[in-house]
Amino acid sequence: MPHRLLKFGFSDHHPEPRMFREVSQLKPEYDAVIIGGGGHGLAAAYYLGKDHGISNVAVLEQGYLGGGGTGRNTAIVRSNYLTPEGARFYQASVELFQDLSRELDYNLFYSERGHFTLAHSPASLRTQRWRAEVNQHLGIDSQVVYPDFIQSQIPQIDLTCGGHQPPIHGALFHPPGAIARHDAVAWAYARGADRYGAEIHQQTAVTDIEVRDGAVIGVHTDRGYIKTRKVLSAVAGWTTHITKMVGLTTPLVIYPLQAMVTEPLKPWLNHIVVSASLHVYVSQSSRGELVAGASLDPYELISSRSTLDFAESMSGHLIDLFPCLPQVNVLRQWAGMCDMTPDFSPIMGLTPIAGFYLDSGWGTWGFKATPISGKTMAFTLANNRDHDLIKAFNLSRFERCELVGEKGAASVGH
Repeated sequence: MPHRLLKFGFSDHHPEPRMFREVSQLKPEYDAVIIGGGGHGLAAAYYLGKDHGISNVAVLEQGYLGGGGTGRNTAIVRSNYLTPEGARFYQASVELFQDLSRELDYNLFYSERGHFTLAHSPASLRTQRWRAEVNQHLGIDSQVVYPDFIQSQIPQIDLTCGGHQPPIHGALFHPPGAIARHDAVAWAYARGADRYGAEIHQQTAVTDIEVRDGAVIGVHTDRGYIKTRKVLSAVAGWTTHITKMVGLTTPLVIYPLQAMVTEPLKPWLNHIVVSASLHVYVSQSSRGELVAGASLDPYELISSRSTLDFAESMSGHLIDLFPCLPQVNVLRQWAGMCDMTPDFSPIMGLTPIAGFYLDSGWGTWGFKATPISGKTMAFTLANNRDHDLIKAFNLSRFERCELVGEKGAASVGH
């Protein structure tokens, strides 16, 4: 139990301090400016202060903290990726997540559930065996399991999918798979960054980035101009808007990703269940809601609106897996904007523009990377060189044709 919560429980008075300072004016100059007040940007600000002693940092958020991709994901944490580069990176993030509530002194509702990636064909099962072998070689807890085990762990699942879909042949089971509260992660990092001296400015839009002789020298905002030699873009679906300001070309394409939650139910689904064949993943939150999502919408669009077609299709596929659900009500649905790369891996680190750093290309898998993204990007800004864990994710890999192909592990798994 976090010490702060224990103190709060034994106190006769319950004054709750603000999570972070409200700073009314921008300074004329900062050592680093972070564009984007979501989990990644706030984590980078926190680790800049904690690990590198850099406190003269501004986090600029055009809306409200956690109101973009951070607040629109389904908060799954896992590391059962397909490539060694991806698996090592996400495993480092899982390890940070496991102790993050204590480190940040904030309840993140982190809950290890176990993650099942279902295989509906022999070919899919072969892919899961491949992933399991990569994971086990790197010391990551993953194994292929078969229908009897799946049924014993998830009694409500219909292994035949009602006869409407291909039956379940097995699954990749990843015991450390977990869920957390995305808003709690964002606010905890915001408070931590504030304690190390970073300034958080909401309702502050970046209108341009000034580049001279190939290097960043400042940032224009709707509240004034800031001098800085280091700018980190951590804006997910808005990344292409920011890269245009510095004349940087990337292969990013923006697609909507939709999700929904049901009314709260008594706890019955202890695990995270993913089916690429049915384009569905689902878990049960700490409040009892079923949180479900799908694969990307099949068209480019910068929009956060959800559709009736999605809700109908998703509900049908959930009922194929769980015949007990037809009478359950959907409470709300939404969409987020996913900045997708051709190889389904992120773009991180240095760019050809001196002092301009990218934390982007997170597609459908950004939340689980929040701690390690912040930590590695803070290192990269502080030392002006890519952290070893993210060297494979540099933008230059596309010129070298050295892609990090994660589609098999990231297209629906989230």
